[in-house]
Amino acid sequence: MLDGVSSTARHNVHVVYDQASILYADEQSPPKDLVNPGQDQPDCDLPGFTLLPGLIDAHTHFFLEGGELDPDRRSAYLKQSPAELLKHAVARLEKLVRLGVVATRDAGDKDGVGLALSKLYSRTDRPLMPYIDSPGAAIHHRGRYGNFMGEAFEDCLTPAQCVEARVKSGADRIKLIPTGIINFKKGAVTAEPQMTAERIAGFVAAARSFGRQTLAHASGDSGIERVIDGGVDSVEHGFFVRNDQLMRMRDREIAWVPTFAPVQKQVDHADWMHWDAGVVANLKTILERHAASLVKAHAMGVQVIAGSDAGSYGVAHGLGLLYELELMERAGLPSLAVINCATGVGSKRLAFKQKFGLIKPGFLSRFILTKHSPLESVVNLRRERTIVFDGAVFETAEEMAPDGL
Repeated sequence: MLDGVSSTARHNVHVVYDQASILYADEQSPPKDLVNPGQDQPDCDLPGFTLLPGLIDAHTHFFLEGGELDPDRRSAYLKQSPAELLKHAVARLEKLVRLGVVATRDAGDKDGVGLALSKLYSRTDRPLMPYIDSPGAAIHHRGRYGNFMGEAFEDCLTPAQCVEARVKSGADRIKLIPTGIINFKKGAVTAEPQMTAERIAGFVAAARSFGRQTLAHASGDSGIERVIDGGVDSVEHGFFVRNDQLMRMRDREIAWVPTFAPVQKQVDHADWMHWDAGVVANLKTILERHAASLVKAHAMGVQVIAGSDAGSYGVAHGLGLLYELELMERAGLPSLAVINCATGVGSKRLAFKQKFGLIKPGFLSRFILTKHSPLESVVNLRRERTIVFDGAVFETAEEMAPDGL
Protein backbone atom coordinates (compact mmCIF):
# COMPACT_ATOMS: atom_id res chain seq x y z
CA MET A 1 0.00 0.00 0.00
CA LEU A 2 1.17 3.51 -0.92
CA ASP A 3 -0.62 5.86 1.45
CA GLY A 4 0.15 9.10 -0.42
CA VAL A 5 2.73 10.61 1.92
CA SER A 6 5.06 7.94 3.32
CA SER A 7 8.55 7.44 1.91
CA THR A 8 8.17 3.65 1.96
CA ALA A 9 5.47 1.22 0.93
CA ARG A 10 3.51 -0.76 3.51
CA HIS A 11 2.84 -4.46 3.06
CA ASN A 12 0.05 -6.88 3.94
CA VAL A 13 -2.32 -4.09 4.88
CA HIS A 14 -5.97 -4.55 5.80
CA VAL A 15 -8.22 -1.84 4.35
CA VAL A 16 -11.87 -1.43 5.31
CA TYR A 17 -14.03 1.11 3.52
CA ASP A 18 -17.61 1.90 2.67
CA GLN A 19 -19.22 4.19 0.12
CA ALA A 20 -18.55 7.26 2.24
CA SER A 21 -14.96 6.84 3.40
CA ILE A 22 -12.01 4.68 4.33
CA LEU A 23 -12.62 3.22 7.78
CA TYR A 24 -9.37 1.38 8.49
CA ALA A 25 -5.92 0.87 6.95
CA ASP A 26 -3.29 -1.01 8.95
CA GLU A 27 -1.22 -4.18 9.07
CA GLN A 28 -3.17 -5.41 12.11
CA SER A 29 -6.56 -7.06 11.66
CA PRO A 30 -9.40 -4.53 11.79
CA PRO A 31 -11.61 -4.17 14.87
CA LYS A 32 -14.63 -6.47 14.80
CA ASP A 33 -17.08 -3.58 14.85
CA LEU A 34 -15.82 -2.50 11.40
CA VAL A 35 -16.57 -5.81 9.65
CA ASN A 36 -19.58 -8.06 9.27
CA PRO A 37 -20.60 -10.19 12.29
CA GLY A 38 -18.44 -13.31 12.43
CA GLN A 39 -16.23 -12.24 9.51
CA ASP A 40 -12.61 -13.31 9.96
CA GLN A 41 -11.43 -13.18 6.33
CA PRO A 42 -11.31 -10.21 3.94
CA ASP A 43 -13.84 -9.92 1.12
CA CYS A 44 -10.92 -9.60 -1.30
CA ASP A 45 -7.44 -11.06 -0.78
CA LEU A 46 -5.10 -9.41 -3.30
CA PRO A 47 -1.51 -10.65 -3.00
CA GLY A 48 0.74 -9.04 -5.57
CA PHE A 49 -1.48 -5.98 -5.98
CA THR A 50 -0.67 -2.38 -5.10
CA LEU A 51 -3.20 -0.03 -3.56
CA LEU A 52 -2.64 3.72 -3.91
CA PRO A 53 -4.80 6.85 -3.63
CA GLY A 54 -6.63 8.21 -6.63
CA LEU A 55 -4.66 10.86 -8.50
CA ILE A 56 -4.97 14.63 -8.16
CA ASP A 57 -4.20 16.92 -11.11
CA ALA A 58 -3.32 20.28 -9.57
CA HIS A 59 -3.23 22.31 -12.78
CA THR A 60 -5.88 21.91 -15.47
CA HIS A 61 -7.88 24.12 -17.83
CA PHE A 62 -11.27 22.54 -18.41
CA PHE A 63 -12.30 25.11 -21.00
CA LEU A 64 -9.58 23.80 -23.32
CA GLU A 65 -9.31 20.49 -25.18
CA GLY A 66 -5.73 19.30 -24.93
CA GLY A 67 -5.93 16.21 -27.10
CA GLU A 68 -6.50 18.19 -30.31
CA LEU A 69 -3.23 18.76 -32.19
CA ASP A 70 -4.37 20.72 -35.22
CA PRO A 71 -3.72 24.44 -34.47
CA ASP A 72 -6.58 25.62 -36.69
CA ARG A 73 -9.10 23.35 -35.00
CA ARG A 74 -7.81 24.43 -31.59
CA SER A 75 -8.35 28.06 -32.57
CA ALA A 76 -11.86 27.30 -33.85
CA TYR A 77 -12.67 25.45 -30.63
CA LEU A 78 -11.99 28.57 -28.55
CA LYS A 79 -14.48 30.57 -30.62
CA GLN A 80 -17.37 28.52 -29.26
CA SER A 81 -19.78 29.97 -26.72
CA PRO A 82 -19.22 29.43 -22.98
CA ALA A 83 -22.20 27.05 -22.97
CA GLU A 84 -20.61 24.94 -25.71
CA LEU A 85 -17.23 24.91 -23.95
CA LEU A 86 -18.95 23.78 -20.75
CA LYS A 87 -20.77 21.00 -22.61
CA HIS A 88 -17.45 19.65 -23.90
CA ALA A 89 -15.93 19.87 -20.41
CA VAL A 90 -18.81 17.96 -18.80
CA ALA A 91 -18.35 15.18 -21.36
CA ARG A 92 -14.81 14.62 -20.05
CA LEU A 93 -15.68 14.14 -16.41
CA GLU A 94 -16.54 10.44 -16.28
CA LYS A 95 -13.48 9.60 -18.39
CA LEU A 96 -11.26 11.24 -15.78
CA VAL A 97 -12.69 9.10 -12.99
CA ARG A 98 -12.19 5.97 -15.07
CA LEU A 99 -8.55 6.98 -15.58
CA GLY A 100 -8.08 7.22 -11.82
CA VAL A 101 -8.14 11.03 -11.54
CA VAL A 102 -10.31 11.70 -8.48
CA ALA A 103 -9.73 15.44 -8.04
CA THR A 104 -8.53 18.43 -10.01
CA ARG A 105 -7.60 22.04 -9.36
CA ASP A 106 -8.71 24.07 -12.37
CA ALA A 107 -6.31 26.92 -13.16
CA GLY A 108 -8.74 29.43 -14.56
CA ASP A 109 -10.80 30.66 -17.49
CA LYS A 110 -12.80 33.81 -18.22
CA ASP A 111 -15.81 31.91 -19.61
CA GLY A 112 -16.94 30.45 -16.28
CA VAL A 113 -16.39 26.83 -17.29
CA GLY A 114 -14.29 25.92 -14.25
CA LEU A 115 -16.65 27.72 -11.87
CA ALA A 116 -19.65 25.94 -13.39
CA LEU A 117 -17.95 22.57 -12.88
CA SER A 118 -17.06 23.45 -9.30
CA LYS A 119 -20.71 24.30 -8.65
CA LEU A 120 -21.83 21.12 -10.42
CA TYR A 121 -19.66 19.05 -8.09
CA SER A 122 -21.40 20.57 -5.07
CA ARG A 123 -24.80 19.27 -6.21
CA THR A 124 -26.19 16.05 -4.77
CA ASP A 125 -27.35 14.99 -8.25
CA ARG A 126 -23.96 15.53 -9.88
CA PRO A 127 -22.80 13.11 -12.59
CA LEU A 128 -19.83 10.79 -12.10
CA MET A 129 -17.01 13.30 -11.87
CA PRO A 130 -13.86 14.13 -9.93
CA TYR A 131 -13.74 16.87 -7.31
CA ILE A 132 -13.15 20.19 -9.08
CA ASP A 133 -12.40 23.62 -7.71
CA SER A 134 -11.64 26.73 -9.74
CA PRO A 135 -10.42 30.32 -9.41
CA GLY A 136 -12.67 31.53 -12.20
CA ALA A 137 -11.05 34.27 -14.26
CA ALA A 138 -7.33 34.69 -13.65
CA ILE A 139 -5.97 38.16 -12.85
CA HIS A 140 -3.48 39.70 -15.31
CA HIS A 141 -2.18 43.04 -16.63
CA ARG A 142 -4.28 44.49 -19.45
CA GLY A 143 -2.56 44.00 -22.81
CA ARG A 144 -0.22 41.33 -21.46
CA TYR A 145 -0.32 37.52 -21.54
CA GLY A 146 -3.43 35.93 -20.05
CA ASN A 147 -6.33 37.67 -21.79
CA PHE A 148 -7.70 34.35 -23.09
CA MET A 149 -8.22 33.03 -19.55
CA GLY A 150 -8.31 36.10 -17.35
CA GLU A 151 -9.50 39.62 -16.67
CA ALA A 152 -7.30 42.67 -16.13
CA PHE A 153 -6.56 43.92 -12.65
CA GLU A 154 -7.01 47.44 -14.04
CA ASP A 155 -10.76 46.69 -14.10
CA CYS A 156 -10.69 46.99 -10.28
CA LEU A 157 -9.67 49.90 -8.10
CA THR A 158 -7.76 47.76 -5.61
CA PRO A 159 -6.48 44.17 -5.25
CA ALA A 160 -9.09 43.66 -2.54
CA GLN A 161 -11.88 44.59 -4.95
CA CYS A 162 -10.52 42.19 -7.58
CA VAL A 163 -10.39 39.35 -5.09
CA GLU A 164 -13.81 40.15 -3.66
CA ALA A 165 -15.34 40.07 -7.15
CA ARG A 166 -13.81 36.64 -7.77
CA VAL A 167 -15.04 35.33 -4.43
CA LYS A 168 -18.57 36.60 -5.09
CA SER A 169 -18.53 34.76 -8.42
CA GLY A 170 -17.76 31.53 -6.56
CA ALA A 171 -13.95 31.32 -6.87
CA ASP A 172 -12.42 28.61 -4.69
CA ARG A 173 -8.98 30.25 -4.90
CA ILE A 174 -7.29 33.17 -6.67
CA LYS A 175 -5.19 32.75 -9.83
CA LEU A 176 -2.56 35.38 -10.64
CA ILE A 177 -0.58 35.81 -13.88
CA PRO A 178 2.46 37.85 -12.82
CA THR A 179 4.68 36.85 -15.79
CA GLY A 180 4.52 36.03 -19.45
CA ILE A 181 5.41 32.75 -21.11
CA ILE A 182 8.58 31.26 -22.56
CA ASN A 183 9.76 32.58 -25.91
CA PHE A 184 10.68 29.24 -27.45
CA LYS A 185 12.62 30.85 -30.31
CA LYS A 186 14.82 32.68 -27.80
CA GLY A 187 14.84 29.87 -25.24
CA ALA A 188 13.99 32.30 -22.44
CA VAL A 189 11.28 34.41 -20.85
CA THR A 190 11.95 37.70 -22.63
CA ALA A 191 9.11 39.90 -21.35
CA GLU A 192 9.32 41.77 -18.07
CA PRO A 193 7.04 40.53 -15.27
CA GLN A 194 3.48 41.89 -15.28
CA MET A 195 3.22 42.57 -11.54
CA THR A 196 5.42 43.95 -8.82
CA ALA A 197 6.03 41.97 -5.65
CA GLU A 198 4.00 44.58 -3.75
CA ARG A 199 0.98 44.13 -6.02
CA ILE A 200 1.22 40.37 -5.70
CA ALA A 201 1.41 40.68 -1.93
CA GLY A 202 -1.74 42.80 -2.03
CA PHE A 203 -3.63 40.08 -3.89
CA VAL A 204 -2.29 37.43 -1.52
CA ALA A 205 -3.36 39.39 1.55
CA ALA A 206 -6.82 40.01 0.11
CA ALA A 207 -7.20 36.34 -0.82
CA ARG A 208 -6.26 35.24 2.67
CA SER A 209 -8.78 37.64 4.19
CA PHE A 210 -11.42 35.63 2.32
CA GLY A 211 -9.85 32.28 3.23
CA ARG A 212 -8.56 31.65 -0.28
CA GLN A 213 -5.20 30.35 -1.48
CA THR A 214 -3.34 31.88 -4.42
CA LEU A 215 -1.68 30.18 -7.36
CA ALA A 216 0.64 32.14 -9.62
CA HIS A 217 1.65 31.47 -13.21
CA ALA A 218 5.35 32.31 -13.11
CA SER A 219 8.34 31.55 -15.31
CA GLY A 220 11.64 33.38 -15.57
CA ASP A 221 13.79 33.99 -12.51
CA SER A 222 12.86 37.67 -12.11
CA GLY A 223 9.14 36.91 -12.13
CA ILE A 224 9.58 33.94 -9.80
CA GLU A 225 11.48 36.22 -7.43
CA ARG A 226 8.49 38.53 -7.27
CA VAL A 227 5.92 35.81 -6.59
CA ILE A 228 8.09 34.39 -3.79
CA ASP A 229 8.41 37.87 -2.28
CA GLY A 230 4.66 38.28 -2.68
CA GLY A 231 4.01 35.13 -0.65
CA VAL A 232 1.79 33.12 -2.98
CA ASP A 233 0.76 29.58 -2.03
CA SER A 234 2.03 27.90 -5.18
CA VAL A 235 4.27 28.65 -8.14
CA GLU A 236 2.86 27.22 -11.37
CA HIS A 237 5.33 26.17 -14.09
CA GLY A 238 8.42 27.84 -12.59
CA PHE A 239 10.71 27.42 -15.59
CA PHE A 240 14.19 28.90 -14.98
CA VAL A 241 13.78 28.81 -11.20
CA ARG A 242 17.09 29.22 -9.36
CA ASN A 243 18.33 26.99 -6.55
CA ASP A 244 18.30 29.83 -4.05
CA GLN A 245 14.69 30.50 -4.98
CA LEU A 246 13.82 26.86 -4.38
CA MET A 247 15.34 27.18 -0.93
CA ARG A 248 13.19 30.21 -0.17
CA MET A 249 10.11 28.41 -1.46
CA ARG A 250 10.84 25.54 0.90
CA ASP A 251 11.32 27.86 3.84
CA ARG A 252 8.13 29.80 3.09
CA GLU A 253 6.15 26.60 2.33
CA ILE A 254 5.40 27.75 -1.20
CA ALA A 255 4.52 24.71 -3.30
CA TRP A 256 5.80 24.17 -6.83
CA VAL A 257 3.77 22.69 -9.71
CA PRO A 258 6.39 22.22 -12.46
CA THR A 259 4.17 21.21 -15.46
CA PHE A 260 6.68 19.49 -17.72
CA ALA A 261 4.06 18.17 -20.11
CA PRO A 262 3.14 21.28 -22.15
CA VAL A 263 6.77 22.01 -23.02
CA GLN A 264 7.60 18.37 -23.69
CA LYS A 265 4.59 18.19 -26.03
CA GLN A 266 6.14 21.02 -28.07
CA VAL A 267 9.08 18.69 -28.64
CA ASP A 268 6.93 15.63 -29.24
CA HIS A 269 4.86 17.46 -31.87
CA ALA A 270 7.43 19.85 -33.28
CA ASP A 271 6.27 18.92 -36.80
CA TRP A 272 2.72 20.09 -36.09
CA MET A 273 4.09 23.33 -34.62
CA HIS A 274 6.61 23.82 -37.46
CA TRP A 275 9.48 24.26 -35.01
CA ASP A 276 12.92 24.17 -36.57
CA ALA A 277 15.97 22.41 -35.13
CA GLY A 278 17.04 25.51 -33.21
CA VAL A 279 13.74 25.82 -31.38
CA VAL A 280 13.68 22.10 -30.59
CA ALA A 281 17.19 22.40 -29.16
CA ASN A 282 16.00 25.30 -26.98
CA LEU A 283 13.06 23.28 -25.76
CA LYS A 284 15.24 20.32 -24.86
CA THR A 285 17.68 22.55 -22.98
CA ILE A 286 14.81 24.12 -21.03
CA LEU A 287 13.47 20.69 -20.11
CA GLU A 288 16.89 19.45 -19.02
CA ARG A 289 17.32 22.46 -16.74
CA HIS A 290 13.80 22.00 -15.40
CA ALA A 291 14.54 18.34 -14.64
CA ALA A 292 17.66 19.30 -12.70
CA SER A 293 15.64 21.85 -10.72
CA LEU A 294 13.01 19.22 -9.90
CA VAL A 295 15.60 16.83 -8.51
CA LYS A 296 17.15 19.67 -6.50
CA ALA A 297 13.74 20.74 -5.17
CA HIS A 298 12.95 17.22 -4.04
CA ALA A 299 16.29 16.89 -2.28
CA MET A 300 15.76 20.24 -0.55
CA GLY A 301 12.28 19.36 0.68
CA VAL A 302 10.25 21.73 -1.50
CA GLN A 303 6.58 20.71 -1.64
CA VAL A 304 6.37 19.54 -5.26
CA ILE A 305 2.85 18.91 -6.54
CA ALA A 306 1.92 17.25 -9.84
CA GLY A 307 -0.08 19.22 -12.36
CA SER A 308 -0.30 18.55 -16.06
CA ASP A 309 -1.56 21.89 -17.46
CA ALA A 310 -4.21 19.78 -19.18
CA GLY A 311 -5.86 21.62 -22.03
CA SER A 312 -2.53 23.00 -23.23
CA TYR A 313 -1.38 21.93 -26.66
CA GLY A 314 -1.25 18.13 -26.80
CA VAL A 315 -1.89 17.70 -23.06
CA ALA A 316 -5.13 15.73 -22.88
CA HIS A 317 -7.10 15.79 -19.63
CA GLY A 318 -6.35 12.73 -17.50
CA LEU A 319 -3.89 11.21 -19.95
CA GLY A 320 -1.78 14.34 -19.62
CA LEU A 321 -1.43 13.79 -15.88
CA LEU A 322 -0.17 10.24 -16.46
CA TYR A 323 2.36 11.66 -18.91
CA GLU A 324 3.37 14.37 -16.44
CA LEU A 325 4.13 11.72 -13.82
CA GLU A 326 6.24 9.81 -16.32
CA LEU A 327 8.18 12.97 -17.16
CA MET A 328 8.80 13.66 -13.47
CA GLU A 329 10.13 10.13 -13.06
CA ARG A 330 12.23 10.51 -16.21
CA ALA A 331 13.66 13.72 -14.73
CA GLY A 332 15.06 11.75 -11.82
CA LEU A 333 12.43 11.55 -9.07
CA PRO A 334 11.88 8.13 -7.46
CA SER A 335 8.56 6.60 -8.48
CA LEU A 336 7.17 6.73 -4.94
CA ALA A 337 8.02 10.43 -4.67
CA VAL A 338 6.22 11.04 -7.97
CA ILE A 339 3.12 9.22 -6.71
CA ASN A 340 3.15 11.27 -3.52
CA CYS A 341 3.34 14.45 -5.62
CA ALA A 342 0.10 13.41 -7.32
CA THR A 343 -1.70 12.31 -4.15
CA GLY A 344 -0.91 13.20 -0.55
CA VAL A 345 1.38 16.22 -1.03
CA GLY A 346 -1.25 18.15 -2.95
CA SER A 347 -3.99 16.92 -0.65
CA LYS A 348 -2.16 18.30 2.38
CA ARG A 349 -0.96 21.62 0.91
CA LEU A 350 -3.80 22.83 -1.28
CA ALA A 351 -6.57 22.96 1.34
CA PHE A 352 -9.27 21.24 -0.69
CA LYS A 353 -12.76 21.23 0.75
CA GLN A 354 -12.88 17.43 0.85
CA LYS A 355 -10.46 14.77 2.03
CA PHE A 356 -8.90 12.65 -0.70
CA GLY A 357 -5.40 11.73 -1.86
CA LEU A 358 -4.47 9.54 1.13
CA ILE A 359 -5.24 6.00 2.18
CA LYS A 360 -6.24 6.96 5.69
CA PRO A 361 -9.37 6.64 7.83
CA GLY A 362 -11.75 9.51 7.22
CA PHE A 363 -10.64 10.09 3.62
CA LEU A 364 -12.94 9.43 0.69
CA SER A 365 -12.97 5.93 -0.77
CA ARG A 366 -11.19 6.89 -3.98
CA PHE A 367 -8.23 4.72 -4.85
CA ILE A 368 -6.50 2.61 -7.48
CA LEU A 369 -5.74 -1.12 -7.40
CA THR A 370 -3.19 -2.51 -9.83
CA LYS A 371 -1.20 -5.70 -10.27
CA HIS A 372 1.41 -3.71 -12.22
CA SER A 373 3.53 -2.06 -9.57
CA PRO A 374 3.94 1.71 -10.05
CA LEU A 375 7.04 1.42 -7.86
CA GLU A 376 8.75 -0.30 -10.78
CA SER A 377 7.72 2.65 -12.95
CA VAL A 378 4.81 5.06 -12.91
CA VAL A 379 4.32 4.06 -16.56
CA ASN A 380 2.46 1.09 -15.04
CA LEU A 381 -0.34 3.46 -14.06
CA ARG A 382 -1.36 3.31 -17.73
CA ARG A 383 -1.89 -0.44 -17.60
CA GLU A 384 -5.16 -2.15 -16.75
CA ARG A 385 -6.27 -1.24 -13.26
CA THR A 386 -9.28 -1.07 -10.98
CA ILE A 387 -10.64 2.28 -9.83
CA VAL A 388 -12.70 2.48 -6.65
CA PHE A 389 -14.62 5.76 -6.47
CA ASP A 390 -17.03 6.35 -3.58
CA GLY A 391 -17.80 2.64 -3.44
CA ALA A 392 -18.30 2.19 -7.19
CA VAL A 393 -15.80 -0.05 -8.98
CA PHE A 394 -14.52 0.50 -12.53
CA GLU A 395 -12.20 -1.65 -14.58
CA THR A 396 -9.97 0.51 -16.77
CA ALA A 397 -8.32 -0.84 -19.89
CA GLU A 398 -4.73 -0.12 -20.83
CA GLU A 399 -5.51 2.49 -23.47
CA MET A 400 -7.96 5.40 -23.74
CA ALA A 401 -8.11 7.62 -26.80
CA PRO A 402 -7.39 11.33 -26.29
CA ASP A 403 -10.42 12.33 -28.38
CA GLY A 404 -12.42 14.96 -26.55
CA LEU A 405 -9.91 15.19 -23.72
